[in-house]
Amino acid sequence: MISLAYAQTAGAADASGGFMQLLPMILMFGVLWFLMIRPQMKKAKEHKALLAALQKGDEVVTGGGMTGRVTKVGEAYVHVEVANGVEVVVQKPSVVIVLPKGTLKGL
Repeated sequence: MISLAYAQTAGAADASGGFMQLLPMILMFGVLWFLMIRPQMKKAKEHKALLAALQKGDEVVTGGGMTGRVTKVGEAYVHVEVANGVEVVVQKPSVVIVLPKGTLKGL
């Protein structure tokens, strides 16, 4: 009544089969690294250098779009003069661009 089940013999396993299955995943990570992660790290490094070089008298643009002249640089905050006698305190990372000298006169 009960038939016997015999195990089939497995064929010869391909030695490179495991690596070939991982190859697409490795290639996708490589493409992701060079197209997304590496440029972001480079941009962050440049922004950090920009903030480290920030000094009094620089003309800057903040993340909110305000332009002004740096009057005081602190550890975490920057005082930016946006008009005559009007000074705004912003966080250092919110400074996006350092403009060339004399740019504010043309605005």
